[in-house]
Amino acid sequence: MSTTAVHPVDERLPTGKLTALGLQHVLVMYAGAVAVPLIVGRALKLGPQEVAFLISADLFCCGIATLIQALGATQWFGIRLPVMMGVTFAAVGPMVAIANGNPGTDGARMLFGAIIGAGIISILIAPVVSRMLRFFPPVVTGTIIAVIGINLMRVGINWIFGNPVGPTAPLTFSPEHTEWLSTMRSAGATGQPGVLPVPQGLTLAPTVPNPNYAKLSGVAVSAIVLASILLIAKFAKGFIANISVLLGIVIGGIVATATGMMNFDKVGKAAWFDVVTPFHFGTPIFDPVMILTMTLIMIVVMIESTGMFLALGEMTDRRIDQPMLSRGLRTDGLGTLIGGIFNTFPYTSFSQNVGLVAVTGVKSRFVCVAGGLILIVLGLLPKMAALVESLPTVVLGGAGIVMFGMVAATGIRILGGVDYTHNRNNALIVAISIGVGMIPLVAPRYLQWMPHAIHPLIESGIVLASIAAVLLNLFFNGARADTEASIRAARQAEAH
Repeated sequence: MSTTAVHPVDERLPTGKLTALGLQHVLVMYAGAVAVPLIVGRALKLGPQEVAFLISADLFCCGIATLIQALGATQWFGIRLPVMMGVTFAAVGPMVAIANGNPGTDGARMLFGAIIGAGIISILIAPVVSRMLRFFPPVVTGTIIAVIGINLMRVGINWIFGNPVGPTAPLTFSPEHTEWLSTMRSAGATGQPGVLPVPQGLTLAPTVPNPNYAKLSGVAVSAIVLASILLIAKFAKGFIANISVLLGIVIGGIVATATGMMNFDKVGKAAWFDVVTPFHFGTPIFDPVMILTMTLIMIVVMIESTGMFLALGEMTDRRIDQPMLSRGLRTDGLGTLIGGIFNTFPYTSFSQNVGLVAVTGVKSRFVCVAGGLILIVLGLLPKMAALVESLPTVVLGGAGIVMFGMVAATGIRILGGVDYTHNRNNALIVAISIGVGMIPLVAPRYLQWMPHAIHPLIESGIVLASIAAVLLNLFFNGARADTEASIRAARQAEAH
């Protein structure tokens, strides 16, 4: 009597083992998953409750997108491999730029409108993108990912010392100047004789050193978090080493609580259970240029996913054909569309979880299905989101140096496999693209001479570096397809 062997990818493990392995996948991605709503929510200047809501929505949508990708949905969606979906860091730069230019609820509506638009376009162009791999060889993807990490470093550093604008800025407003301007506004508004009205748009410049900037107590907490992560990564083994960032954040939270920097008032007020509602901030605003910007980011994300899927196919001994690849990339777009509807961000396959498949040797996609279910449950528990939101930024700063630095290191690892000996033009592609990507970081005010309509396209160093790398690679190398190089690059990116 013959039996049909079950492929390791389709193997259903015992419930207990499935739950434990699924939880491990969740813990590996958790720090990265909650970082993006924290960054963007605070850039939008939303209140603590709203930021906590973004975290819940993010976890909830992570779970839904993971279930679609790992289980499959119809013949159009889901690559049916052990893939965990999470918010991509590639979109953080443009999203923060949109948030800084349009803070508050209106900015959130514009942001989610751009994400919904990019999600729909991504679903439609996924089959085309699956054939565009030749335009994104390792010299291009490595450069883009390195620039993403370098740009994000600014966020981590500001978490440690204080933000460049706002209540923890290096300089703050003089109380005397604030009082004078307020008095003059009131006098001008009431039409008092001899008092000219204050010109519209007149604002104060911060001139007084802010005593809260770069406080040594906060820097010390960040240093403890960083030291904890390094010690755990060096001396721990296996699973504990894999969640070193998460454990470092937990240790930082304990230290912050002990020193009075963190309290749990918001956690106490948060509900135990709540449903994530669509369009929480109101009807999305669809801005064509912002949609185009997010679509460009999604193309880069899908090309990166392509390399990850090809590498995962090699790891699990399952051949990735064109329809399968299109299904996986369509799910990136569908996850992004769902994210925009449910007040969260663009989604992609998390590379650290792909690396975990190689580390554990467990190839079953049902492990990621279990992880997706756990994420959905976490997304329905507002107390968990409130706890994360309560963490002081100095705690996240220590972890941010590691998380964002690892993004840059991933790009550097991919670039390490590029041939510079026989093709010296590759060095030019990397050098010029990184230089172009640094322009908004070093000289953010260069935009003042550019047409306002194209600002969303050129205020992100990541988008500029992406455009420069693709065009320079086409100029020097043409568009030769090299699938093997993409697989090697993806494997290097996942190496620990």
